[in-house]
Amino acid sequence: MNQTTRALTGRQLAALLPEVRGARPAYRHLSKAISALILEGQVALHVRLPSERALAEALRLSRPTVTASYDLLRAGGYARSRQGSGTWTALPEEALPHHVTRVLPAPESTIDLARAAPSLPPRVLEEALGRIAPQLVLHARRTGYHPYGLPGLRAAVADRFTRRGLPTVPEQILITAGAQHALTLVLGLLTAPGDRVLVENPSYPNALEAIRRARLRTVSVPVSEHGWDAGIMEATLRQALPRLAFLMPDFHNPTGLSMPAEVRARVLRAARDTGTWLVIDETTAELALDVPAPAPFAALAVPNAACRVITLGSMSKTHWGGLRIGWLRAPSQVVTELAAQRVASDLGGSVLDQLLANALLDGVEDLLPAHLEQLRVQRAALSGALEEHLPQWSWRLPSGGLSIWVDIGEPIAVALAERSLEYGVRIEGGACFATDPGVLENRLRIPYTMPPAVLREAVGRMAAALAEGLKAPSATRWPPWVV
Repeated sequence: MNQTTRALTGRQLAALLPEVRGARPAYRHLSKAISALILEGQVALHVRLPSERALAEALRLSRPTVTASYDLLRAGGYARSRQGSGTWTALPEEALPHHVTRVLPAPESTIDLARAAPSLPPRVLEEALGRIAPQLVLHARRTGYHPYGLPGLRAAVADRFTRRGLPTVPEQILITAGAQHALTLVLGLLTAPGDRVLVENPSYPNALEAIRRARLRTVSVPVSEHGWDAGIMEATLRQALPRLAFLMPDFHNPTGLSMPAEVRARVLRAARDTGTWLVIDETTAELALDVPAPAPFAALAVPNAACRVITLGSMSKTHWGGLRIGWLRAPSQVVTELAAQRVASDLGGSVLDQLLANALLDGVEDLLPAHLEQLRVQRAALSGALEEHLPQWSWRLPSGGLSIWVDIGEPIAVALAERSLEYGVRIEGGACFATDPGVLENRLRIPYTMPPAVLREAVGRMAAALAEGLKAPSATRWPPWVV
């Protein structure tokens, strides 16, 4: 699905490019740098490039140099031009997406790195189940339908928002079957087919798929190794006027980056001016490993802007993916409308799961520190294994979240992922997280949610797969299932 065509100014593109003056020949270096930005997802597809004159002025190069560079981009398939319409970004025809993740379970011997979700210690689960047994007996005497969620769990989630710096009452909380369910409900209420939705590139694949299935048009903004560009985000909001923006500002999945406070403030102001709903995914916000846990994004909003911010949360990343409990925080009127909408699909969530979630949240202050320390140990094990077996790869150690976003140096992620599957490791290449097909082929997301020994074994297997040599990617395409 193509996103809406929009334009980059000469200054905006120049800010993304490395220094090319002095390089010989400069036009080839410029063409290579622009195509790299497209492949890495920092410049989206179907974006109009600045005019040759504008880019030449911004880079302080001659216009013939830029003209020759654009000619090379067109010849390589990275740009298209039409008289009177300018030049816009594209990809060569052979750059097609592939997926190796199967919806079917992997064999027992396969190390599954396609899912970034923790396990739950058995003793914690046993203790929580013991505590809720009497409550479950009482609930079993009633109908069990709670479209808004159990009152006790709504109050517990509201209290957590308040303690994190965002005063919240239970009427602002809707309990859902995970954050993905919450997003689907929001899309169904606030958007109609053909509406524009701003997303980050890269982004969470299942969220992108939900947006596509709702027949919405994505407009992407890049999240580079340096994070979010506030100017590009503001310009995109003004140009595209999206109905909704889906953002992951805290330990972003997959990059692990966090959005600075000043960028958050500018996004809030721009969204207020354009009337855009902000849907903020905070499922990893509490997984702060080296920095203090951030306050909720909506806490920065002024009152008249806060009413258009919806926050999504889940227990999948902090506790266990098998506990299908999530929530959203929104104005109470919106919560009421969403609860009425969800009745058409599931009438309400599982009472047992919600009682268990409430019990786990009640003890989260005791559970979370140990969980974070375990993640630090596993992150160190993964980083050490990468340094030992694959030192040619590069990455930045994230300060939180569940995974490392690795640059493997060349666009072979699909081939490596398919080869690694033969060695007993299931992993997804960066293209799975891209908003446009065929980009981010130089990236892998590697979660550190498994024991250190398993992570070291997985990296060793991937190194062996790489050393053995890569075959051409399979023509079979599989739907993504990445968490």
